[in-house]
Amino acid sequence: MSNISRRRFVKAGLATTAGVSGLAVAAKLAHRYGLVPPDSGGIFGPGETLTYAAHRIFSQHSLAREFPRNMISKDPFANSIAPLSDGFKRLQSGGFADWRLSVEGMVAQPATLSLSDLKTFPVRSQITEVVCEEGWSYIAEWIGTPLHEVLKSVGVLRQARYLVYFSIEPDWWDSIDMEDALHPQTLLVWAMNDADLPVSFGGPLRLRVPRQLGYKSVKFVTRVMVTDQVKGFVPALDPNSPNYGYSWYAGI
Repeated sequence: MSNISRRRFVKAGLATTAGVSGLAVAAKLAHRYGLVPPDSGGIFGPGETLTYAAHRIFSQHSLAREFPRNMISKDPFANSIAPLSDGFKRLQSGGFADWRLSVEGMVAQPATLSLSDLKTFPVRSQITEVVCEEGWSYIAEWIGTPLHEVLKSVGVLRQARYLVYFSIEPDWWDSIDMEDALHPQTLLVWAMNDADLPVSFGGPLRLRVPRQLGYKSVKFVTRVMVTDQVKGFVPALDPNSPNYGYSWYAGI
């Protein structure tokens, strides 16, 4: 990615003014430099590819907007979730003392971490906005462990390209590239607005990816897997996923 000339990519972007043929030119250039999202097939593929590539080239180190405390929403909206499983309820009845996060895949030292373990890492607090593809949004303070700190501790292998993360709830998972996985604002959140993260907002643990739309911030996370490919782990292409049909890359 770092080897691509911004000027060269801009030229390809300008070619889109020529219409569909120009879009195809830009998409072809993105393919050449590996800037292709895993849902790039189909009629919307060139557009998805151009969006992803443009963000990665021109917004590589961008930060999601952070707000002052007086802008925290008084009544944040918790979207509905399916009835929680018996396994979740058993963990909840024990105050989540037995909740575990598994970190596995292309890492030197796989780990299993409790909530207490996560809290021994450096802590970050950020006041950012959840933006839903359905049109609603709210601002909240999110407190948790930067994902990059956990990944650093287990030793991510050089060939890793993606992170797949799983909820305790069946068929709820998603994936991001390592660019977002290692971003300083990507958090494993265990507190919200100076209190434990409520279950309705994904407690005891959710992933927060503030540079993407809300559906990428999966709730009730129990497992993260570092990998070099995401075949079979792209919700946009899986009819069993609650995010089926949504763009894999939902950058904002």
